[in-house]
Amino acid sequence: MPPPIDIVKVAIEWPGAFPKLMEVDQKKPLSSIIKEVCEGWSLGNHENFALQNADSTNFYITEKNRNDIKNGSILRLTTSPAQTAQQLHERIQSSSMDAKLEALKDLASSSRDVTFAQEFINLDGLSVLTQMVESGTERYQKLQKIMKPCFGELLSFTLTAFVELMDHGIVSWDTFSMAFIKKIASYVNKSAMDTAVLQRSLAILESMVLNSQDLYQKVAQEITIGQLIPHLQGTDQDIQTYTIAVINALFLKAPEDKRQEMAHILAQKQLRSIILSNVIRSTRPINEEMAHQLYVLQVLTFNLLEDRMMTKMDPQDQAQRDIIFELRRIAFDVECEPNNSGSIEKRKSMYTRDYKKLGFINHVNPAVDFTQIPPGMLALDNMLYFAKHHQDAYIRIVLENSSREDKHECPFGRSSIELTKMLCEILKVGELPSENCHEFHPMFFTHDRSFEEFFCICIQLLNKTWKEMRATSEDFNKVMQVVKEQVMRALTLKPNSLDQFKSRLQNLSYTEILKIRQSERMNQEDFQSRPILELREKIQPEIMELIKQQRLNRLCDGTCFRKISSRRRQDKFWYCRLSPNHKVLHYGDLEESPQGEVPHDSLQDKLPVADIKAVVTGKDCPHMKEKGALKQNKEVLELAFSVLYESDEYLNFIAPDKQEYCVWTDGLNALLGKEMTSEFTKSDLDVLLSMEMKLRLLDLENIQIPEAPPPIPKEPSNYDFVYDCN
Repeated sequence: MPPPIDIVKVAIEWPGAFPKLMEVDQKKPLSSIIKEVCEGWSLGNHENFALQNADSTNFYITEKNRNDIKNGSILRLTTSPAQTAQQLHERIQSSSMDAKLEALKDLASSSRDVTFAQEFINLDGLSVLTQMVESGTERYQKLQKIMKPCFGELLSFTLTAFVELMDHGIVSWDTFSMAFIKKIASYVNKSAMDTAVLQRSLAILESMVLNSQDLYQKVAQEITIGQLIPHLQGTDQDIQTYTIAVINALFLKAPEDKRQEMAHILAQKQLRSIILSNVIRSTRPINEEMAHQLYVLQVLTFNLLEDRMMTKMDPQDQAQRDIIFELRRIAFDVECEPNNSGSIEKRKSMYTRDYKKLGFINHVNPAVDFTQIPPGMLALDNMLYFAKHHQDAYIRIVLENSSREDKHECPFGRSSIELTKMLCEILKVGELPSENCHEFHPMFFTHDRSFEEFFCICIQLLNKTWKEMRATSEDFNKVMQVVKEQVMRALTLKPNSLDQFKSRLQNLSYTEILKIRQSERMNQEDFQSRPILELREKIQPEIMELIKQQRLNRLCDGTCFRKISSRRRQDKFWYCRLSPNHKVLHYGDLEESPQGEVPHDSLQDKLPVADIKAVVTGKDCPHMKEKGALKQNKEVLELAFSVLYESDEYLNFIAPDKQEYCVWTDGLNALLGKEMTSEFTKSDLDVLLSMEMKLRLLDLENIQIPEAPPPIPKEPSNYDFVYDCN
């Protein structure tokens, strides 16, 4: 007979005694269980004791998390969170530096537990820590001169404990004094500072900026870009990552009118070239978090274009019209005629002719072309940049097309406007950065005007593709589709420079795109004849079973998931995998992202598949509802799913990417006997079906398959031709 579901068998440790094996009744109050354990070891005052996990986390067992205790768990009897918090509160104020250091080490470790953190914060422990930082001028400075390493450790553990306590979101960031902010900023502004202290200080500043607009103002007054730049020139990638994170936070929270000013300062300080030489082209591989911060910086930089992209041209604004005059002057090498030269009609006729040659839709008043948003004035900015910085190419394109009379001319003006709009869509100009994306493009860090240079390469590509397609104005949209495909395919190869991007485009001519399309069309060809459709229906269950097995095998291999918190770089990891017999999900916390598979034995927690009731995704997940007020964006929602088991208990996931999301939701649905409906399943089904169909029809190549089966012949008049082989 199986044991009752509310009884779990655990081992409980106590220093100096043999571990005690006992059965814990989950229906009994936790205080009763602790009292029973204390009485077993003849310990009085059971209210001063608590149970905690005897693993690397040392988290306290509470009424909220007690259901996480599984059979075979090892627990430890220890002092209660309130008692421990009180002891540490006193110890960190010790007059002995050695005792203080040990206490701060313990505090930094214990603060990761939200139960302890709540108790310590209730004792006003954060104020003690902030006062230690603020007043660390006289005594600590004397100590720093005598014992510099000890000073660095003291400060490092103080700041680590502070960061861990604040990470629980119990206390608002707005509660801290200006003296504390100045002190933290001073650690960042110093050229020579302990690495751990610098790292924690940068993390604190980033959190302050991201969590409070008021603190953004205060932090922005205390630190400058010039003081952050030297930290990027070091060799410690973690420090570089934190530094870029602070710059991104300042960029993100800056008012719109300040962002352009900040971008100008970043350009003056040569931030781009410093990142390029010290980070992107460094001999060290770029880790995941650094890739994310570079992606964020790339997005925020391109978002500076949004204002121009959403600004309509004013046809009556003379300064804006002068830009169009400048485009005409450069293209046709004409000076602006004085007002009294020739008749008004003659000059209007001349302008109209030239604007037609420039490829504008409105030949009389081309300013009207730029009233469409997006791309608004950004298109005109790009055209002027191309005309001034790539003058030969600009003149060649305009004159080449203006002299054609075979209806195959490529309209430069219209093309530039549509191309700018398309590039903004590709780079998602105006959208906030995703929290889970790491896709930055190194080539955009190789030039101060990377978007304009990107446009210049693409407008020349468009002109080349137009000629290769022998297109007319009716084919305009087709040409734009081909150009978009060329650009997207070249970007997926992640070129390291704009020149490399240009050379990749050279290999993606219109002829090559046609070959690729034809190949893909053949690979995904959907035969519509009845015999083929019947064959597809017959094969499909076999293919679906194959996909199901692949998904379950992937679940058996397991995946490392991230626990999203308010500070990404301090995120914890956890691992989940399916048992080989497909009956149990094994999962548990990890200290760091694993290299390879994690064995079942090291994963403490288990969830029987038979207990799973449902799988929910997106907004229906409880961890997405809880964090609704935080900066959860569309990407995080699209990667979230939860497993419902027992009564309102959930195991919550946020997949590392879309592929893992599809694999896990498919696999879990397959375990529950439900249909696999993800995008990847549809894609895999199409590819595998197409391959299987082609293999089966290989012998019928060049043979016409009839729509209907051949008629069954009439029965013969006799069966005399039948004979027995034996």
